[in-house]
Amino acid sequence: MSDFLPFTAVVGQDDAKLALLLSACDHRIGGVLLRGDKGSAKSTLARGLAALLPGRAPFVELPIGATEDRLVGTLDLAAALTGGAKRFEAGLLHAADGGVLYVDEINLLPDHLVDVLLDVAVSGVNRVEREGVSHSHPSRFVLIGSMNPEEGDLRPQLLDRFGLAVDVRTPAAGAERGAALRRRLAFDADPRSVTDSHAGGQADLAARLASIRPARLEDSLLDSVAALCAAVGAEGLRADLTICRAATALAGWEGRPAVEAADIRRVAPLALAHRARRDPLDPPGHDEERLDQAMDEHLGPAPEQTDGGEPPDRIADAIDAAVAPLPDPVLRRPVESSGRRSPAPGRRGRLIGDRAPTGAVTSVAVGATVRQAAARRAGAPSGGADAALVEAGDVRQAVRQHRTANLIVMAVDASGSMGAAERMEAAKGTVLALLRDAYERRDLVALVTFRGGEAQVLLQPTGSVEVARARLAELPTGGRTPLGAGLRTALAVARKGGAAGDHRPLLALITDGRATAAPDGRDPNADARAAAGEVRRAGVDSVVIDVEGSARPGPVLGLAADLATVMGGSYVPVRRLTAESVETAVRQATTR
Repeated sequence: MSDFLPFTAVVGQDDAKLALLLSACDHRIGGVLLRGDKGSAKSTLARGLAALLPGRAPFVELPIGATEDRLVGTLDLAAALTGGAKRFEAGLLHAADGGVLYVDEINLLPDHLVDVLLDVAVSGVNRVEREGVSHSHPSRFVLIGSMNPEEGDLRPQLLDRFGLAVDVRTPAAGAERGAALRRRLAFDADPRSVTDSHAGGQADLAARLASIRPARLEDSLLDSVAALCAAVGAEGLRADLTICRAATALAGWEGRPAVEAADIRRVAPLALAHRARRDPLDPPGHDEERLDQAMDEHLGPAPEQTDGGEPPDRIADAIDAAVAPLPDPVLRRPVESSGRRSPAPGRRGRLIGDRAPTGAVTSVAVGATVRQAAARRAGAPSGGADAALVEAGDVRQAVRQHRTANLIVMAVDASGSMGAAERMEAAKGTVLALLRDAYERRDLVALVTFRGGEAQVLLQPTGSVEVARARLAELPTGGRTPLGAGLRTALAVARKGGAAGDHRPLLALITDGRATAAPDGRDPNADARAAAGEVRRAGVDSVVIDVEGSARPGPVLGLAADLATVMGGSYVPVRRLTAESVETAVRQATTR
């Protein structure tokens, strides 16, 4: 008995169900991205869809830590070592053929693996040309990715390549939330009874999926789709193609020979919401009115609704659920980002080659090592029967490449000294501005403040504007200045965040250099200098943004400049404290 609810037993989530069924009808749609709350049945729906596909369709879940070898396949090591043969060992893309490939937290998956997944999801063929292996095999599956936007978004290039996207939300308080709770508790108490009660609906859905044929799309409606996508600012043609394919699948699902304007209205929000990018600094909210106006203009007025309040004969009727309102589309003009991460060699990342080791081997290129050993054994007397499987001279060093990113830890003086409110507003604006690049980069930002007798981590490292907005709604100020404590807390965040090697930490200190508090009766300025020395010895890059001249009239004491020297970091005096001036100083430091 399955541990997961049947697809038809999931209460609500009708847009997610629609998107999943349409992708199962036509794999060229390119998969479905489910974005939203934890515990909102995303993985349950993914597993449930696999149960509806023909012929015991596989359900394959890709772990976040999977390697490219595990995903696409690689050289069969046993065959190469024992017989010298170059034989392909299939990966997860082969195992998923004919079923569902599910990636939870896909926004945390390395970009190059997401690229591979999306390529194969659309083409239906996995082609491997690497490490002496040349192989291709069919790989037709429904790609389902899920993610929590608070943990950072996918780059727009990757978002664009997902066919459909749905914002999945936990039902609000009311009848639907109560129904979902009762259904789950009933399943926990008696899984067989709940499963049996939905067996008929499951069988009907499975039969329809097996017999679906796409409908015809007239040229006039195709032109309307193109005009609609242009009107809302969708870049490229992927949105147009997705809407056309999804609309033909929807009409075919409902047994009609030709697509109608209502079909395009139904699928357009699912295909457009994630493609029309917005500035991450914009306040939350969606421009639903703009999409409605564009559809009215290019598709004609919306059809009259029935007494039940929804158009008749919709796909949700087949799964015994009401049709939910259209999701709020995000429809704003794309904004320019300030650059992408640069490729850099390292111990982690994509395998791009191999070489003979020049010292200790830090990462073995397994395929290349096996080929080298197999070739040596094949050339040995008597076919290498007595030769060692692998000798030291066979070992090859893997050459890997990953994308560099930054972890920017801002440490801000929040004491009651002059200009504290301006410092905090500038820090908040800088954090949000730095997160503008979250679409293009994997940069993370953290915020540490120090005041009174302690330092506090107000914002743990994040790439999410939504998280930053919520955590930085209130920024308290006042009290003395424990500068040393602030530096040590920021250093701890930087070292912890950079320990995995995926991010290069940068400590950005916003201060006038004055320290007025330290533990155990120590001299505050001496304690601050000692903490600055710890930053230098830790090898963490730093920049000191000196706000003394912007907040305090009179002669400049130069304490912040001295602190920057002790830290071994950059020094940037700011005469007019704004978010823009701080952001500029931090960005310059990250590019050095």
